[in-house]
Amino acid sequence: MIYEYLVIAGYFLLILGIGFAFKSMAKNSTSDYFRGGGRMLWWMVGSTAFMAQFSAWTFTGAAGKAFSDGFAISLVFFANTFAYFCGWLYFSARFRQMRVDTPTEGIKRRFGSQNEQFFSWALIIFSMINAGVWLNALGVFSSAVFNADISLTIIATGLTVLFVSVLSGAWGVVASDFVQTLIVAIISIACAIVALVKVGGPVALVTDFPVDFVMGPDMNYGLLLVGTFVFFLAKQLITIMNLNDSFRFLNAKDTVNARKAALLAMILMGVGSIIWFIPPWASAILYPDAATAYPELGNKAGDAVYLVFTRNAMPLGTVGLLLAGLFAASMSSMDSALNKNAGIFVRSLYQPLLLKKQKQVSDKHLLNVSRLVSFISGIMVIAVALFFKSLKELSLFELMMNVSTMIQVPLLIPLIFGLFIKKTPQWAPWLTVAIGLTVSWLMMNVFTPEFFANWIGLEQALTRRESIDLNLMLIIIAHLVITAGFFCATSFFYNPEKDAHKAETERFFDDVETPVIADFEQDDYDRQQRNKLGVMVIIMSVGMLVMMLIPNPLWGRLMFLGCAVIMLIIGLLLKHSARKETTTATSSLSKKPCLE
Repeated sequence: MIYEYLVIAGYFLLILGIGFAFKSMAKNSTSDYFRGGGRMLWWMVGSTAFMAQFSAWTFTGAAGKAFSDGFAISLVFFANTFAYFCGWLYFSARFRQMRVDTPTEGIKRRFGSQNEQFFSWALIIFSMINAGVWLNALGVFSSAVFNADISLTIIATGLTVLFVSVLSGAWGVVASDFVQTLIVAIISIACAIVALVKVGGPVALVTDFPVDFVMGPDMNYGLLLVGTFVFFLAKQLITIMNLNDSFRFLNAKDTVNARKAALLAMILMGVGSIIWFIPPWASAILYPDAATAYPELGNKAGDAVYLVFTRNAMPLGTVGLLLAGLFAASMSSMDSALNKNAGIFVRSLYQPLLLKKQKQVSDKHLLNVSRLVSFISGIMVIAVALFFKSLKELSLFELMMNVSTMIQVPLLIPLIFGLFIKKTPQWAPWLTVAIGLTVSWLMMNVFTPEFFANWIGLEQALTRRESIDLNLMLIIIAHLVITAGFFCATSFFYNPEKDAHKAETERFFDDVETPVIADFEQDDYDRQQRNKLGVMVIIMSVGMLVMMLIPNPLWGRLMFLGCAVIMLIIGLLLKHSARKETTTATSSLSKKPCLE
């Protein structure tokens, strides 16, 4: 295990280095701290958009689902891919064009200050719950690797994430996300190639899978799988492309970079939807008892199948890389949540309070408050993760799906439909959320899958897996029909004469349709991004090269060499592009460049 510890230690030093390297770019203003001043390039924004939707849960709960059920889990991630496709087509550009620093400022422009206050508190609380789920997933997995107590693991990893996010703000968050994307890509591709070789190729992977590869076990009604996928497309679109999650694209330097970022995230998610799950699929063939290898994890033992594969099939040092990938995934999700929470609190709760008291404070003061809020948020996320750890009877997959569907969907429906339904009364958003939460409760406790099965007279009783899938599908349908339907119907009660926010709403929609054009003065920021990250990636490649010294078979050493060469090329390309002479031409467009 000494090699694994050294790899993880090297990874943490790298991430800390990124935090210090980008600290200077986040110290000038709250705008720099919250969204990098809106000066980030598409490949950085795209990687953070991708990593924000990717967490340790992918390697734990989702991998356990892939091990037991086969191909079905990929459908969830294909739905993410579809959401990013819609982002490239429509949403990403409009999010950037809101011309705000935080998501709730966009909510204020669309719905007014009362709804800004309501959603600020609701979104802060929900993001802590979500980040707690991610941190819990990381604790489960890493505790199995180190044979350590899950609680201690959650606390230690949570404090590490906390330190990095407080130190460097959005620049550090996004820069580390880019590096972490490379780590995740390398470990995933390496494991997938080895898995395919060991199992005998992709055809053998499908044909030798213990159960039906597409349908999985305990699935008597194939139409249920199709229906779940179709409605998951809608669910993931709602949960990824909404005003709250617009923060992923607020960082982009202009409209063009925002759209390119969504396209990059779509490609990464589409490829990853298959690549990530090849090792757990292969484990079902090669190591059928993998789900019982860590009985100390209780009902969550199946979530460690990725670890079983890595320990049994991969060269020494790869478990450390996998853990680095897991830390990368969870840190990217959690530090984004902390940074966003700080922005929401300071801009939408703290500043309005100061205005009411007619107090004037400097932006430097607000920056210090932002760091304090990030710290407090991190402590609270750790507490939430420890609470979820106590729910031993609930698997990570079910936990993630339940939290996401029951709370997240009703909260976010007004924040996506509000982009299309322009004329709604001031009470529409918060009342829609209240109705949505009521719908969630009714679907979980009254209109259950068993109720539905009896109502339509199914001949064969539903299996546990079918009940879970049907429950998720019914909740999504109910929200699309009732919750979203209610929000759209409120337009019939809209009275423009009573709408004090009408003028600001019209300005919001005018801005949303007006492209942001970057000014040429941002070239220095562009070079800094490429140069700093180029150095970091080259350092990573050197570290990967050193891993060739670990006593492994020749193929294992060559694997590390190949990974090092790929990373070195990427780092050198970034450095080369940073050294290029940047020429800027005055725009011939009659439109004045927008610097917002």
